[in-house]
Amino acid sequence: MSGAVPPRELGPREPGPNRPLRVLTAGHSYVTAANRAIAREVARDPAFEVTVAAPAVYHGDFRREVCEPEQAGSPLRIEPIPARWTRRVHVFRYNARVLRRLTAGGGFDAVHAWEEPYILAGYQIAKAAAAAGVPYGFRSAQSLNKTYPPPFRQFERAALRTAAGWVAGGSLVFENLVSRGYPERTGRIITLAVETARFRPLPPEAKRAVREELGLPGPLIVQLGRVNEDKGVRVLLAALEGLGERPWGLLMLGNGPLEGEVLRWAEARGWGDRVRVGAVRHEEVPRRLAAADLLVAPSQTTPHWKEQFGRMLIEAFACGVPVIGSDSGEIPRVVGDAGRIVPEADAAAWTRVIRELLDDPAARADLAERGLQRCGQYSVAAVAERWKDFYRDLAAAGSAGAAAGAAG
Repeated sequence: MSGAVPPRELGPREPGPNRPLRVLTAGHSYVTAANRAIAREVARDPAFEVTVAAPAVYHGDFRREVCEPEQAGSPLRIEPIPARWTRRVHVFRYNARVLRRLTAGGGFDAVHAWEEPYILAGYQIAKAAAAAGVPYGFRSAQSLNKTYPPPFRQFERAALRTAAGWVAGGSLVFENLVSRGYPERTGRIITLAVETARFRPLPPEAKRAVREELGLPGPLIVQLGRVNEDKGVRVLLAALEGLGERPWGLLMLGNGPLEGEVLRWAEARGWGDRVRVGAVRHEEVPRRLAAADLLVAPSQTTPHWKEQFGRMLIEAFACGVPVIGSDSGEIPRVVGDAGRIVPEADAAAWTRVIRELLDDPAARADLAERGLQRCGQYSVAAVAERWKDFYRDLAAAGSAGAAAGAAG
């Protein structure tokens, strides 16, 4: 066992209001410490003890990631679990023996899987919770009604039978899952969150320093996320061509299969000094995003994907950066009146809206202020309160089930 909280054996679950509610939350994204902000906030509440389980090693999109420790003073307990086949998210698996031992021996009141219910790892968590007799719930971000082949269809059904509650990452996800037969009564919507202590506005001199460091001209346009067709990269390039020779700089914070195409596009037009593409360390993202004049999110709907939420939108809000988003998936619902929405595949409309905002500092300032106000509902503190309610309800479902069993 590793992490900021010293290891200790947890006793059995005991009823009563005088001890913290013990939660186990497990998921491969927890390999990265930055992805534990919500769990960390929940654990700061003395009414909760939170254990986070993650693969000891996970192969992300571009690199091998070792489970990061927590900083000194963190309230979280971290449990790295050996895992296999981590290059393929649908079939990667935790070491079943270690997972079962953790779930059964932790004295937990609730188990939460931050894994999709139809993948093998999600099924494993559901199975371990059922074997331990601990109430279980999961989170899903599936916004399209897909038919899963065996064995994934069976994994999903088994997880649903086991779950005392489930969480949808957005309103479209919730609507889709209810249409698939997920019980509406036990579901709720809890979105992603933004760490407003990390993502915050930069003063003008700090913005200038970042741009000089990047060697990019202004005004600066940022796209944050995968550099692929789903994220609208080709639509954005077409829109920028429509701006003509007016000045702009483009920073794409991410990796993906279209990186080379973007760079060749820029060089062919004599714009090589205007464009930078590539992922950066998690801790570098906030200051680079906050240096932007605009965030663009031209996500595209495909037969197999549409934008499930768009965390980059709320990160831009928190940084005081005006947002332009497409009408794909959840984006319009996240943005509300705090940004501009553009038809996803209409490059000419993208050119027009980008030009309008670049030419109108007052409109950008208005959107920036609206975004700062809107990001409050997406702050880690606000979202953590919703997770606390979910964990309490999971634990209560377990207590009610135990009472019914004793009465029977």
